[in-house]
Amino acid sequence: MRAPLKAFLIIGVLASAPLATAQDEGPPVAVEKAAYHWPIFSNEYIMMLRVYMRPGKGSNFHTHSLDQISILVEAGANEGQVFGKKEKSAPKAGTRGNVGFTAYSKRQPFTHRSTNTASTPFNNIVVALLKPGPGTFTPQARDVPGYRQLFDNERVRAWRLQLEPGQSAGPITQTAPGLRVIIDGDELSEIIKGEMDRPLALRSGDFYWQEPGATRTIRNTGTTAINVVEFELK
Repeated sequence: MRAPLKAFLIIGVLASAPLATAQDEGPPVAVEKAAYHWPIFSNEYIMMLRVYMRPGKGSNFHTHSLDQISILVEAGANEGQVFGKKEKSAPKAGTRGNVGFTAYSKRQPFTHRSTNTASTPFNNIVVALLKPGPGTFTPQARDVPGYRQLFDNERVRAWRLQLEPGQSAGPITQTAPGLRVIIDGDELSEIIKGEMDRPLALRSGDFYWQEPGATRTIRNTGTTAINVVEFELK
């Protein structure tokens, strides 16, 4: 009788091991160290992450503490869980192309994890602002056809630029450092007086860091509509 009992106990331990491992994933980590959160660019102003989770994949618990911008390139549908709570939020699909700002510096650090429950990938560009508060930059308004302001707060000003093939927007003058993130489109040209036109190939999720000082016009020189978002820091 001892041998069967011993075998039964071993089987019971092995069966429970995966569950114990899944429940004990270790302490929360900084957002840039989280699973499926990949740093793709940084400088003195920002840290950019690409959060890419295929269907069924999810992050471990991680903490947000810096003010951040998010640009949803592929929506997915994430189920969330706040650290220290057993309940999970119901899966919620975002809106592709949505741009958001969260002032984590105004609240307690936020620790959570999420899992993509959709049949399509979740692809989110996260831009964390490294400075503790506003700097000395003052972005100008872009009151020209093609640009639509998304938000303007004490940290950043944001616009969406949408152009059909052959359409142009501008000129506008960029007076603060910033960023361009591509949602849709295949090609645009930057036109700066006194310089050769600068064509740029576009891919969904690509980005371009932009220094201040340029006065530029944007023309859609591709065959599909472009949808890009641009930010200038304060």
